[in-house]
Amino acid sequence: MAKLIYATLTSLDGYLEDREGSFTWAMPDEEVHGYVNELERGIGTYLYGRRLYETMKVWEQIYHQPEQNSVMQEYAEIWHGTDKVVFSATLESVNTERTRLERTFDPEAIRTLKAGSSMDISVGGANLAAHAFRAGLVDEIHMFLSPIVVGGGKAMLPPNYATRLELLGQRAFGNGVVHLHYTVSSAG
Repeated sequence: MAKLIYATLTSLDGYLEDREGSFTWAMPDEEVHGYVNELERGIGTYLYGRRLYETMKVWEQIYHQPEQNSVMQEYAEIWHGTDKVVFSATLESVNTERTRLERTFDPEAIRTLKAGSSMDISVGGANLAAHAFRAGLVDEIHMFLSPIVVGGGKAMLPPNYATRLELLGQRAFGNGVVHLHYTVSSAG
């Protein structure tokens, strides 16, 4: 059975975006990006909310522009070759390859997907991940803590959500980013 993994770049105080909606402070350098690429190789399906999908679909364009640096091109190839499911009630259509649109998040459908998948599944976007956390679907968390405190914005974890975590691994990078890998004790 596949694991549902929540991986995110976050500030030290737990925000994906600052108060202005920016996350430029979290952009990975080549060392971190290369590490993320290795983690992403085990993913067979990305689950996205609308906003994250709209941010991530730039990788489809980068895939078709081979003059990018090798780490970015490698990620574009991984992203392009992975199935994507976008959950949105407002998005008219999706325009990237291997992508389908779902109007609602159905926890039972995700359980079925996990049971039938040979590769892990990634959930992205704070709002969509909140649904997955509350449904007990998230098995692991990969946090890339950036050495910055932004003081507010979009939180990486849902409010009023509580669970126990077990540390599976950690790694520090030269730019001050720290990767923390946890298993979620109460995952379904």
